[in-house]
Order: sequence, then structure tokens, then C-alpha cells
Amino acid sequence: MSRTTDSTEAAAAPRERTGGEILVDQLRIHGADTIFGVPGESFLAALDALHDRPIHFVICRMEAGAANAAEAYGKLTGQPGICFVTRAPGATHASAGVHIAMQDSTPMLLLIGQIARADRGREAFQEVDYVAMFGTLAKWVVEVDDAARLPEVMARAFRVATSGRPGPVVVSLPEDMLAEAATVADAEPYVAARPAPRLAQVAAALELLGQAERPLMVVGGSDWSSQAGADAIAFAEANGIPIVNSFRRQSHLDWRSPSYVGTIGIGMTPEIAQRTLDADVILCVGARLGDATTAGYTLLSSPTPKQALIHVFPAAEELGRVFQPVLGIVASSGEFLGAARALPALDGSRWQAWTQAARSEYVASLVPPDRPFALDLGKVVTAMRERLPADTILANGAGNYSVWWHRYWPFEHYLSQLAPTSGSMGYGFPAAIAAKLIHPERVVICLAGDGDFLMTGQELATAAGEQLAIITIVVNNGMYGTIRMHQERTYPGRTIGTRLHNPDFAAFARSFGGHGEIVEQDSEFAAALDRCLAFAGPSLIELRVDPEAITPLQTITQLRAEARAGA
Repeated sequence: MSRTTDSTEAAAAPRERTGGEILVDQLRIHGADTIFGVPGESFLAALDALHDRPIHFVICRMEAGAANAAEAYGKLTGQPGICFVTRAPGATHASAGVHIAMQDSTPMLLLIGQIARADRGREAFQEVDYVAMFGTLAKWVVEVDDAARLPEVMARAFRVATSGRPGPVVVSLPEDMLAEAATVADAEPYVAARPAPRLAQVAAALELLGQAERPLMVVGGSDWSSQAGADAIAFAEANGIPIVNSFRRQSHLDWRSPSYVGTIGIGMTPEIAQRTLDADVILCVGARLGDATTAGYTLLSSPTPKQALIHVFPAAEELGRVFQPVLGIVASSGEFLGAARALPALDGSRWQAWTQAARSEYVASLVPPDRPFALDLGKVVTAMRERLPADTILANGAGNYSVWWHRYWPFEHYLSQLAPTSGSMGYGFPAAIAAKLIHPERVVICLAGDGDFLMTGQELATAAGEQLAIITIVVNNGMYGTIRMHQERTYPGRTIGTRLHNPDFAAFARSFGGHGEIVEQDSEFAAALDRCLAFAGPSLIELRVDPEAITPLQTITQLRAEARAGA
């Protein structure tokens, strides 16, 4: 499935409909074809309207899963992913997905069935003030009092979610408003605002780059497209500039480019961290330069970085939020890169050796070291690289396990990575559901830790019901590994609250009608993966790994010893 901003249904003249019908008609006009949700009595009128309209309602088993899937849908399409939930319990569960959408700058709509208007202020059954609750989690929060205003509100909601810095919009819908009749015309299909740079600004950016000795280009954010990625690579290559992506935006760029030199942020190599610190001019396009990307705001100094910072971002409020640029440009990534490519290339001979050295370091970093474990995740990643198509989509949540794939998997195709920059657990499997619905022809892999997977693992029921051939790889080390790592670094040997009691994950998958495998040796993985690839529904490989293997380069014993030595 795919979504477009072009209307699939013409806006109709004024006619009488229920609020639920008006709402669903607006969703269709603005290009929606899929909603993820859990049904509730607070929006029965909207559910009834969906019965007769061509929008796929994907029934999820918990609102966090529905919201995460909608967020991933927004990432993959560039149009708002839509989640529909009921009041209080449903909305609070879904708030996790809204937070991801906000920090990841993903267009998303959360629709919430609300109590009847006459009951507000009484602490009625499941009553919550959503404007207050989501005020700092979303770009815009609104409660609709009048069914006749639904066309106006929904047009604005789609526009706000997609314009400037994209993000989530929350719409509260009182149940009696959805049931009442109103006569109103439909809105026209929304058009997102895309800011473009002035040519003089683009020329000024290139002039600053031309003065560099050690330039670096950083790209990221959600204001992106496959064309923008191609333009970014073409610009970097034409000017001989090394280019990196921000945290968990690796599939923005094709790793095969001689200018591509890696990722900055959490899990980066020491070499790329040092090159970021040593750069004298940084051109940042689309990335916010937030906490995760700048390694806790340490790669640049605040408020004035020692690197000359050129910052291109689609929303003015982000420019100078933490780091003051010498040149700030309000523009969408695609508009800026298209304009930059059209200008004459710089003479990159002065920094040629700088770029080539960074590229060599990156290529060397793609080879995982041999580890003395029966099941080595580095070898698992290598086997996957050898057997899976280059356009395979990898979706993951949070956890140390993800570092193996972020470091050793070379991303080649645009949007083949789905991972929350907010570091939220439980994201990977719902995101994989969205990915497989949109791209049924592509291989979709969910990567998860044992703690991570069970936060939304019940959505196996959703995948089975939708007959989605998603392969899940669960890294089972019997603990919350990231927290254990931090405990050992800070309080060596004094661990608490991180040990996990796990089920048989392969049997868990089979209980939903899926296929399950258990792998304990390197030699077993490839055949297990082949059997999962041949299975028509959801499948799961449980990797039982040694808990000592806490990161790609260190063991728990080493972490503990270093912490005690430094105490």
C-alpha cells in the first residue's frame, strides 16, 4: 500500500452526515488508506463510518503497538500515520508513540475518542484533558466541539503534521459529537508547506565550505526523500566532502558512495567521533543536532561550536536552539540540496586526503571482530548480509543488541531502517508491521532484544491476522542489557532489576500460528533464516547469546574491571 496527498475522493458539496462520517471522509480526502488502532466505545460512530469506506483498519492488540505502527507508517510514507484509540487507557498507552513521533519529527495523527461534551469537568468515566496531557508531546492538540468544524480541523491537522518540522498532532473527538449530524462541505486536499532557501544563502554556504581544511557534511531528520538522499551523495561526491548521517538515519544515504564515512551519535566509532571534533566546517542538513546525535551535546560545544556550523532545517525555531550557526538557513532538505547541486563544485583537492582517510576508516569498521562465543552476533550480521536483498527493511527498538546492526549492516536503500531516535523500547515489531503492509514485496526484519520484544510482542496476533511474513530476530541474553551495561560502568558488580525470566520465544511465535526457531551456535543461523524466508507468515528466530557479550567490543567482565580500576 502507498499513500499520496492527491485526493482519491473529490471534495463533496455540503450534505448531512454524522460527525463520524465527516471525519472519515476527511481522512480519505487527505489521502489516508490505513488506520492502526484498538476499537473503543467512545468512537463507535467513526467505526461505523469506516465500515463503508475504503480505509484499512488494522486491529492491534495494544495501543502502544498501534501508535508505534502509525509512527513507522509516517516515516515510510512522509504522510501522517494514523492511530485511532479510545479515551484515557487507550490514549495513555498510545502516548509512547506520540513521544517517538515528536522526537523523531515524524508526521502522525492520534485520534482519540473522548467523553461526551456535557460530562466534561466532572472526572467522568475515563475523562482526561488531552490538550493538557499532550501539550508538550505533540505539535498541536485540539478537541473538536462541533461536527461541522471537522473539515477545517482535519485539514489543519494534516498540514501541521507535515509542514516545517514534521510531528504528531492529537485530535480529541467527543463521542456525542461524532454521533451528531451536521451539514458541511468537505475540505480540499491539504498541501504541506515546504520552505525553500534563497540562492544567496546557498552560495554563502558553499563559500564557507570552500574556506575549509577539514569539512564534514551531516544529514538527518525526517524532512527527507530518496531524491534528497541522491542529491546529498551527489553534492558530497562532486565537492569531495565526507558525509555522515545522524543517529539512526543511516538509510538516508547509500553506504557505497566514496564520500560516505559513517554515523555520528550513540554507538559511533571512535574514529568518526574524532573527525567530527576535528572538523573546521560542518554543513548540517535536516538534522536537529540533538542529544543522541551529538553524544550528549559533546561533539559540538554550546552555545558556539568551535566548528563553523552551517545549519539547514525546515523550521526556524530549531536554528540556534542549542548550537549557534554561523549561517542558519530555513529550508527543506530537498530544496537546499537541489539548489546546492546546481552551483559550481568546489575545489576539494585541499581536503581530499581527509575524505579518503575517513572513508578507509569507515570501510574497515564494517568488519566485525571475532568474539570467543558460541553465537557471535557479528557473524549473524555477516550471514544476513550474504543472504538478504539489499533493500531489506530492518526495524528495531532500543537496546545494546541494535548496535551490531547499526555498526555492521551497510544501508543501501532509502528508508530501509526503522529505528526510534528517541530510544524507545517495543518499537521494532509494530514498525515491521507497518513496513510489510506498505512494502509486501520486500523482506522485513524485526530486530529485538528479549526485554524489548515482549513490550509489544502481542502484536504477533496482528501480524498473523494480516498474514504478514515478518521475520523477527530476538536476541535473548536474559537481561535488560543496556541498563546492565550502565550499572556495571557506574556501580560494578551491584546489579539489580535487570535480570529477565523469559519464555521460549520460538514456541511463543508458534502459538500464534507462526514459525519459530532457536539458534545457539553460529553454524545454525543461516539454515534457520532460510526456513523463515520460506515461511508464508510471521516467523521468529530466538538467538540465545552469552550475556557476557554486552557490546560488539567489550564483555561485562571487562566493563566491571575497568570501572573498578577507575574508581
